[in-house]
Amino acid sequence: MTTNRVTFIDTMRGFSLFGILMANLLIFQFGMYGKDELKNLSALDNGALYFVKIFIEGSFMPIFTILFGFSLIKLIESIRRKKDKSRWSILRRATGLIALGWLHSFLWDGDILFSYGFMTLFLIPFINRKPKTVFIWAGILFLLTTALSFGPTMASEKEQKELATYIEKADNVYANGSYLEIQDFRTNVIPPGMDDPAIILIILILAPIMYAPLFLFGMGLAKKQAFVNMESEKKWYLIGSILVPVGLACKSLSFIDSYFSGMLMMGGSQLLSIGYVCLAALIYKTRPVQLLAPAFESVGKLSLTNYLMQTIICTTVFYGYGLGLYGKLGVFGGIIFGLVLYSLQCVFSLAYFKKFKRGPFESVLRVWTNWSWNGQIKIKQKGSILHE
Repeated sequence: MTTNRVTFIDTMRGFSLFGILMANLLIFQFGMYGKDELKNLSALDNGALYFVKIFIEGSFMPIFTILFGFSLIKLIESIRRKKDKSRWSILRRATGLIALGWLHSFLWDGDILFSYGFMTLFLIPFINRKPKTVFIWAGILFLLTTALSFGPTMASEKEQKELATYIEKADNVYANGSYLEIQDFRTNVIPPGMDDPAIILIILILAPIMYAPLFLFGMGLAKKQAFVNMESEKKWYLIGSILVPVGLACKSLSFIDSYFSGMLMMGGSQLLSIGYVCLAALIYKTRPVQLLAPAFESVGKLSLTNYLMQTIICTTVFYGYGLGLYGKLGVFGGIIFGLVLYSLQCVFSLAYFKKFKRGPFESVLRVWTNWSWNGQIKIKQKGSILHE
């Protein structure tokens, strides 16, 4: 039963990486700000853009977030079965993710590892809480973060001009610049609205709260031993699957400009991610899914390595110091490119596990987390009295 649970989690992690790549290709091709200001698109690209924004963007990263919270609890349980203390292992894992995220940020500005490392520190007070407590906090923070998204979304004419100028500069440097020129732009050219220290401080304070609900939801699922007995949980998967149409409806309505647009997008994206997980669990044992599951599972086991490789490959393909295809494939062409790249990652991951047990970056993080050269958890000595 445990194997099935682990297999499902790895499969979902691999599936989430597919969606993350699809969403990130908008950033790789058009920039962090430019992707939301695309104009004069063909009917094909416009349809592809709305498909990505409604079905994928903002809803696959939260799946990864749920799985991160889930895996954090499972990691702690594994450590505590072999030794009583897990505190230092979790702190080392957090700092390891922060270090990898910092290094990753030298390639592009869409890194998530840095935030996940800091979120691990934020989640420490919830590690020993009861599942009910964790779920309650997840619900409270979900309502809070969704409510914080209420308000006007239209920028003033001055702000729109400043944004257009920034995007024009960004497009030019990413499409034609060298690595050092791109780094100089990212370091020294401040995006509109980010030049006020007070705003940056507010963002830094609110960031953990904005990320927290689904991290906590994943932790609660792990504490409840979710996905261990999948057959007996089908009724819950069926109920949760209802969130798929609910989430899609909320995200679709968010494109109608109103004070509720941000709330609909924020809340709808997270509800859709939970719905996707439940729907995947519901159909997981079906034959078509089982045919594809080994490929997704292999990608999921190599999630850290595959995530970083997506950045290395895509920045090389799209940025000026590589092939210089920035903005040239279009939205639909980017989807095709993503399908090819992810398929190659599936093939690579399946072949990799025929010779190796863990990915290179996973091994480095494991060595640091467990503080041992072989990456194994050091077993507590008999007779020692340790307390968490």
